[in-house]
Amino acid sequence: MTIKDFARILNGREYGSEIDKKEEEIAKLLGFVVVFGYSDDNTEFRGAINAEQDSWQGATFNVYPDGLIKECFDNCDAYQKAKEKCKTLKAVWCGKDDYSWSYETDIPHATFDIVKDGENYCEGIVFDLNNLG
Repeated sequence: MTIKDFARILNGREYGSEIDKKEEEIAKLLGFVVVFGYSDDNTEFRGAINAEQDSWQGATFNVYPDGLIKECFDNCDAYQKAKEKCKTLKAVWCGKDDYSWSYETDIPHATFDIVKDGENYCEGIVFDLNNLG
């Protein structure tokens, strides 16, 4: 299965039912990460990364082969080394026509739509953690 195949499975899901537990396990086994917005202040990561991150009015996340890296405020060596291997993923709140959430990244990915009450709500993404590009 490819990231495009996985995105097709999720495409058109209703807000609150974006991905089920079985799909999360499959994504994890494949090394896939599913990213989508939730509410007005969260970005959800499911599959090979399982996290909920604050993204009030947008945020930028650092993704590396071991997952998400959290900023080290004292600029520690471990953070600097990990950051060199990172790719960025930007959560955009109300920046793309017809979507409350969308994502910008140079990580190779596939997109899918989440709807809420029949309207586009989020353009989520699926990427392969093993292929950050």
